[in-house]
Amino acid sequence: MRAMRAEAFSGYKDLKLVDIPKPSVSDGRVVIKITAAGVTPLEHTILSGGYPRAKAPLVLGGEGAGVVEEGGGIAFPVGSRVMFTGPYGVSENGTYSEWLAVRSENLCLIPKNIGDVSAAGVPVAYLTAQMALGLAGFVKGKTVLSPAIGGSVGNAVTQLVRAQEAKHAISTTTNHAKAQQARYLDFDDVIDLSEEKLSDGVRRITSGYGADIVIDAIGGEILGEALSTLASGGSLTTLGYSAGRKATIDVTDLIWKRASMKSFSLFAQPAEAWSTAWSVICSVLHSGAVKPIVAKTFPLTEAADALRYLIEGRPFGRVVLTI
Repeated sequence: MRAMRAEAFSGYKDLKLVDIPKPSVSDGRVVIKITAAGVTPLEHTILSGGYPRAKAPLVLGGEGAGVVEEGGGIAFPVGSRVMFTGPYGVSENGTYSEWLAVRSENLCLIPKNIGDVSAAGVPVAYLTAQMALGLAGFVKGKTVLSPAIGGSVGNAVTQLVRAQEAKHAISTTTNHAKAQQARYLDFDDVIDLSEEKLSDGVRRITSGYGADIVIDAIGGEILGEALSTLASGGSLTTLGYSAGRKATIDVTDLIWKRASMKSFSLFAQPAEAWSTAWSVICSVLHSGAVKPIVAKTFPLTEAADALRYLIEGRPFGRVVLTI
């Protein structure tokens, strides 16, 4: 079968089209014919040599969508459309390939109204968003800030809390054109950081109250700024670092507001948290309250170009490989 494999970890040039054996059914594994694969910043980190746990050669890709070909049993009959994420593309071969043997516990049936391309970009971002929100104590009526409306987690959090009746679903962009695009897509509480400071924007939107919950997938300078927007008793969850691994905070933003700061890792969550999150996600997808946004698709053979576009083009929405 065809796969785009990283032969080494020193840049885009190391992604090569190779022919490798098709996987077979084994205990607890289901053979999936991959139809689409989500492209994420983690693949760029791995390909750049920034993730020491990964070992080359490695087929990249941590999430995808496809059709059950063999081994799905009663829960996932042959022909079922499924989406999934897991350790794929990190500790074992991933979704930048024509077939993959996936653990059954990682699979979720795709709602009938969602296409495979859209579904391929759902698992990592939406599971991360929903589980992080649950751990942060999100309930109806809370105000939530998640920076980067065009990014995967920022957009997922914003859509999920809006669908679950947040008082305010706030996000940001540093690009004026993206701010206009966000408004066109009915994201009303997006702060254009090219025109307004984050703290000023949150204060304006919330009439001075602040954010009950911040889910930050950006890191860097934005983390400290987002922390300053917390309301009394609020919490910030940090789970990404696309804007930088180092951040400076004002500790009084925690002390004086009796606020908290915590980290989140998707694959450290228990099985019941995954099940609960999938249930919520599938419900809002099925109802149409949440609509995944895909910025651009690339064929499998152009995986390097897809990654470059994601990292350097910084699109509004997901980048997906079609297979």
